[in-house]
Amino acid sequence: MHKENKIKTLGTYTNITVELISECAKNDRKAQETLYEACFRFLMPLCMRYNINEEDARATFNIGFMKILKNIGSIEPEIGSFIAWSRRIMNNTLIDEYRKNKNYKERVTSREHDRELEFHSNNTSNQAYNDFNENSVLRLLEYLKPATKQVFVLYVIEGYNHREISDLLKMSEGTSKWHLSTARKELQALLEQQEKNNRSRIAI
Repeated sequence: MHKENKIKTLGTYTNITVELISECAKNDRKAQETLYEACFRFLMPLCMRYNINEEDARATFNIGFMKILKNIGSIEPEIGSFIAWSRRIMNNTLIDEYRKNKNYKERVTSREHDRELEFHSNNTSNQAYNDFNENSVLRLLEYLKPATKQVFVLYVIEGYNHREISDLLKMSEGTSKWHLSTARKELQALLEQQEKNNRSRIAI
């Protein structure tokens, strides 16, 4: 069989091939450089969602990519599986780095406060931002407090539920729901202000 016929691609991940994954598992440096560039294109946007600036996002991406290389020999060289697996590794890396952040001090430990948060957040819809324009929301995430942004990203973008977020971020489910509710309110206010500013510019 001709060599090119062995190379399989998936969707937009055209630079990721079965052969490339296999070569990386053998510690081929050139293959690893090629994989780095390919992963950067679809994993860096995920890193940007969790970080305020590109420098921090790149640093986290590099940590996650090293974990991918270290464990790449443990998976079958199948493209779809690799993509899902690498996203999971990067997501877990982002969460680990977030936990190490000195600003991560927004836990609520009072049971009474938890019950109050649960009460105020019970009506949070699973369709967390149906009323929002996705691209506009992603641009405004940097204005949210770190813990609020983290919960919003995990719930709305990554698809975690509140129980899973509670385990990942070491907070109660009530606190997770409160952060999601707060994120929705703050994003809505920011979007309304943005729209108001746009109308004012048009009117001038």
